[in-house]
Amino acid sequence: MKTLTKFAAAASLAVACAAPAQAAMVLNDWYFNPAGTGFAGAQQVNEYLDINGNAFIQLAPTGPNTFSFQEFGVFNSVQADSNGQLFPLNYGQNITAVFNASGTGVFGGAFSFSSGSFSVYADPNNNYGTASPTSIYGANDGTKIAEFEVFGGGGLVDASGLPIANGQITLFARLVDGSMASGYFFDPSGNDISLGTVLAFAFTNANTVGSPSAVMVSEIICEGAGFAGPGCDGMNPYANNAPQYFFVSNNGQFKLAIPEPGSLALLGVAMLGLGLARRRRAA
Repeated sequence: MKTLTKFAAAASLAVACAAPAQAAMVLNDWYFNPAGTGFAGAQQVNEYLDINGNAFIQLAPTGPNTFSFQEFGVFNSVQADSNGQLFPLNYGQNITAVFNASGTGVFGGAFSFSSGSFSVYADPNNNYGTASPTSIYGANDGTKIAEFEVFGGGGLVDASGLPIANGQITLFARLVDGSMASGYFFDPSGNDISLGTVLAFAFTNANTVGSPSAVMVSEIICEGAGFAGPGCDGMNPYANNAPQYFFVSNNGQFKLAIPEPGSLALLGVAMLGLGLARRRRAA
């Protein structure tokens, strides 16, 4: 327990150090072109892309009050800043994503992401939410326009590991070098940011879903997460079984940032602090 306390303190310090850098780096008035045809056709994004999705989370106890977890999720975005200028209608594209992440947590406390990735797609078929034979829930269909590596974030959970009702979940990620397609994302000056260092921040509200649809079960839980229990075993219907596994819905915001050199250094110090804390915990 003493080691866990030290880990929590170190992690809190690292996040506190990183917070000012993140706040300074978040982009406002950037541009996004869901069709990927360049800046001329891009829509100005005042602050964020709206995101909605679902995820399946599996927990494994690691001690009397601690756990590790694995999460698989799917997301889509049809507009920016809730402005009603729908991407499928105006650009012929639906923006989707698949998400994989792992981390650790404390029952009745907090959890944190330690690693993972999410890939973003521009899909002209607009088949998100279907049992597509070529994708998972229609979320990884179309053109892959960016891939991000998860490095942090988290939220609060109750004694059974479930997110606190309507609780905010945060996710911090960094663009994988060379993975962003040109013609989609632009800074406030209209410069394509596909070749630069880009950070992403997602803020969502997560709530448990007691009865996911049959398509959600087959596509997200069975195929996406690789679950082999009830709902995927051909014998028993699916039902949440916290603290072992459960299904959630998410809605929130996706933001971008272009870090300055000083901010990157500060962020690096924060991540180093998290790494040292994890090594102490493992020892």
